[in-house]
Amino acid sequence: MARRSGSGWTITAPRPVGDVATLLSRLTGEADGGAVALGADLPIGLPRAYAAGRSESGFPAFLRGVRDLPDFFTVCASLDDIGPGRPFYPARGVAGMTRLSHALALGLADAAALCRACDRATAERPAGAPLFWTLGANQSGKAAIAAWQTLILPALESGAGLRLWPFEGPIRSLLSPGSVAIAETYPAEALRHLGIRLRGSKRRQMDRRAAAGPLMAAMGLLAATPDDAIRRAVHDGFGPDAAGEDRFDSVLGLLCLLNVLAGNRPDTAPDDPWIQRWEGWVLGQTALPVPRAAAVA
Repeated sequence: MARRSGSGWTITAPRPVGDVATLLSRLTGEADGGAVALGADLPIGLPRAYAAGRSESGFPAFLRGVRDLPDFFTVCASLDDIGPGRPFYPARGVAGMTRLSHALALGLADAAALCRACDRATAERPAGAPLFWTLGANQSGKAAIAAWQTLILPALESGAGLRLWPFEGPIRSLLSPGSVAIAETYPAEALRHLGIRLRGSKRRQMDRRAAAGPLMAAMGLLAATPDDAIRRAVHDGFGPDAAGEDRFDSVLGLLCLLNVLAGNRPDTAPDDPWIQRWEGWVLGQTALPVPRAAAVA
């Protein structure tokens, strides 16, 4: 977490969010009535191939009406269970499951149709996981289910002051007193935005520890002063436990936000109606997807 401190920021160490149902109210409380920018490492939007079959005006309207799809958040155990009203798959590993079979069961043309534009590979980073896939280390479907169901949807229904970027405008325009503007961040993108080259794997403490110098330098460039706890965490590689990777990613997401708020990266999404209404985008990303033919080659 970062708080305004004079002309810069003060950063505190990562900590678990606790009860997700009260997260937004706790954040606005900690902001003392000020605005909150919240970075979330999870999909916020729908693939355009899936959205093309919807009648709503865009993703926020779809999410407000998702209660009309009672099984939407129930992960499918078999291909026979999949449909537009129940798109998440698979509940467990089964022989022969593929993303192509998943896409075809949803009525989509191919596996690539499961991806949003910002999920696809760019010249700067590999592809992210498609939204509706829920199995394995490289998946984001379960995070989307958890956040949409317990955080975003209840806030939209209650009028809690949650603003969705980029669907409601540039992120700076969404930062009004007492409100929370949520934007999708992606650690692999954030590393590149900050000019940090991670050698090895962010799952290993020693490799995270090796990134301490560049991380501290990035904080300095953003006028962000770490407190003693986060300074120790950075130099320790965020600890030896499995959650160390999550703490590392959360700091990258935070610095991504600060980098955008500093004006070093755009706070808007590409001028594409599908992206701005349905798919969403990764905050600060400027590289467009590699054309599919080149990606296959």
